Amino acid sequence: YRTEPEEQVLVHKEFTYINGAVTQVLKCGPWKDLWKNERAPKVLFLVIPGNPGIVGYYQTFIQTLYFGLNQKYPVWVVSHAGHCKLPSGMEMAEDFQDRNDVFGLHVKLVLIGHSVGCYIILEIMKYAPGLEVLRSVLLFPTIEHIAQSPNGKMMTPLLCQLRYVLYVPVYLMTFLPARVKNYLVHLALRGHKHVDETVLITAVDMINMDCIANVMYLGSEEMRMITERNSAIIRQHLKKLTFYYGTGDRWCPVQFYEEMKMEFPDGDIRLCEKGIPHAFVSTFPKEVAEMVIDWVQDDLARLQMETEHLAESRVQNV
Repeated sequence: YRTEPEEQVLVHKEFTYINGAVTQVLKCGPWKDLWKNERAPKVLFLVIPGNPGIVGYYQTFIQTLYFGLNQKYPVWVVSHAGHCKLPSGMEMAEDFQDRNDVFGLHVKLVLIGHSVGCYIILEIMKYAPGLEVLRSVLLFPTIEHIAQSPNGKMMTPLLCQLRYVLYVPVYLMTFLPARVKNYLVHLALRGHKHVDETVLITAVDMINMDCIANVMYLGSEEMRMITERNSAIIRQHLKKLTFYYGTGDRWCPVQFYEEMKMEFPDGDIRLCEKGIPHAFVSTFPKEVAEMVIDWVQDDLARLQMETEHLAESRVQNV
């Protein structure tokens, strides 16, 4: 299901089933006939969000990426299953229709993960070795011992033992008028300066029982499953990985950055020097997108040269 039928629209919101679960895909740039120019590399930027895995939080981020890359490459963000609110009266396709069109065309992927999305990307690289990953950028990566982090110690009892108790106030909140929900969101974010407008709108829409229940369930699974860092898969793909850690990140403390630097001294492992918070999409989506663009420039330039050389060879052989 596509909410915007015209290809000229910059951002496309699509809803589909993936393995039976409702999922939303936000696409920036063209969503069909993606690579008409044979002299241009086939590259897709794919963002895997944190938790909540709601694509609306990442709209400004992917738009900045798209324009910063001179509108050469499509940029998509895929929600976590069930982390979205269905438009009323919509009908959806049986399953995700675009994946064979995209991943079966020797498309190079630039994977961008945020928080638990980084853990998911490492799992993708482990279990889908056939994907042609050009680079993976892992932002504020919660890839180890999340329950032992400062926030993890606080949230683990709530998410793992008291989750069902929290459903009651959440359920009651869903009946509040829109203006009250809007006020509560602004109240919750009052300590943040310059909150992105798309984040405010998305946060209000998120006050939905099914969505919040799935968010909390994923949180409990994170506390339970994300324990030891998968150093083997990191070592195997180290040349394709970029890590970006925060200095005040209570989900992923600086200690984890220091241990990563010690174990992988040759890796591209960076520590934020700008005071950007873990939830960067709320206040610093443009700044982080601009950094990501800088980090992938060499990979894209090298791929562009290879693609042009291949196109010239084909012309000569005709």
